[in-house]
Amino acid sequence: MKYKNMSIKKNFNTRSMSWLQRASSVGLALLGMLSAGCSTITQPISGIPARRIPPQFLAQSKNNLVPLDPARLSQEPPRDYLLDDGDILGIYIEGILPFVPPDRPPEPPPVNFPDATSQLDPSLGFPIAVINDGTIQLPNLEPIKVRGLTIDQTRDLIRKYYLDSEILRESSRLQPIVTLMKERTYNVIVIRQDMGAVGGGGGGAGQAGFTRATDYSATGRMLKLKAYQNDVLNALMESGGLPGVNAKNEVKILRASRADQRRRDEFVQQFYQQYYCNPDPCGCPPPLPEDPSILKIPLRLPPGTIPEFGPENVVLEDGDIVYIESRDAEVFYTGGLLPGGEHKIPRDYDLDVLTAMALSGGGISRQQNGGGGGGMGGIGGMVGQVPPGMLYVLRKTPCNGQITIAVDLAKANVDPRERILVQPGDILVLRFKPSEEILNFSLGTFFTFGIQYALRGL
Repeated sequence: MKYKNMSIKKNFNTRSMSWLQRASSVGLALLGMLSAGCSTITQPISGIPARRIPPQFLAQSKNNLVPLDPARLSQEPPRDYLLDDGDILGIYIEGILPFVPPDRPPEPPPVNFPDATSQLDPSLGFPIAVINDGTIQLPNLEPIKVRGLTIDQTRDLIRKYYLDSEILRESSRLQPIVTLMKERTYNVIVIRQDMGAVGGGGGGAGQAGFTRATDYSATGRMLKLKAYQNDVLNALMESGGLPGVNAKNEVKILRASRADQRRRDEFVQQFYQQYYCNPDPCGCPPPLPEDPSILKIPLRLPPGTIPEFGPENVVLEDGDIVYIESRDAEVFYTGGLLPGGEHKIPRDYDLDVLTAMALSGGGISRQQNGGGGGGMGGIGGMVGQVPPGMLYVLRKTPCNGQITIAVDLAKANVDPRERILVQPGDILVLRFKPSEEILNFSLGTFFTFGIQYALRGL
């Protein structure tokens, strides 16, 4: 009887130890699951379903935008050249310019050949400049205003002035020669941030395909644009061509004639003083109005849209600045079960959340094999793992706010309303649903411990 009780006690202790070992193993597995990244349960995220997001929080489509006709960036030159200050005329007046005594034969007019970069024909006469007030000064005459006149009109006006002054009474001898020796030029500055940037589609920061610029340094050039070539198109062509994909789809023109930094600073100060003197606790400062000295020209427009700027707006004057801004900041970020990184957003076509996941280089299929960042660790990467089915988009809103958009990937595969467009600054976080994490834990526990005990019982 004594030996029988000892046998029963031994079997009981053996079974107790077996159950204790199993419970300990399950507890350790559960602890390992929670510590390995099962954050859906311990750190839940709640978001607004993608199909219920108000339109003001959605990115605008770019697929249907039409490139601006480059001809709209240039000015149409007049049929005849119109004079203005800075032009240099070649003028010859027999007996007057140059002066020749009546007893001497007249001198022939000098011939001037333009430089290799000029498209002007050779000119005749002595150089006479059109000064700042739009006039020219000739011997024995008051200043003659020639601004806005053609070469032929200027010649006729000079002849009329000399005849009216009775300096030469013989009208047959007074046949002035007026030619254009050198056209006026305009000094324009072009600043471009798109020339030194290294870009491309896909890849995170430091990955192949996209290397973000280390700073916002830009290339700058001082251009001398000739008359009727002083427009935005010629400034761009002289400085490297139309903006590429590394630049924003717009050209900024900073008008020197309208720029008054002191008045602008006073306006900005008064604008914000009105808000901070009576702040709204539930609001934020209103957006600052655009600087009137800055003109923005979009390079892509919706179909059928007529540009708001006119031909006079693309004409550049002395001191104007043409600014091409980089789009380095137009990126989105990935995290969670997606490989962490920074990725550039395409400039001219839409990028939805599914395409962004593929662009990040860590799709769902990769997570099933245990790749990517974090996730279920050693348990979640086993055979039979259910792929993650929830993508959260953390999107910035005005006044430093944020909304969280929940994208159900199963619905996004069949419903375009779930495939929202990615916009700059978005953070994409791929996670499991709670049911998926529980199922993955159950499957992982079965394949880890269930099969092990089944084999032990054989």
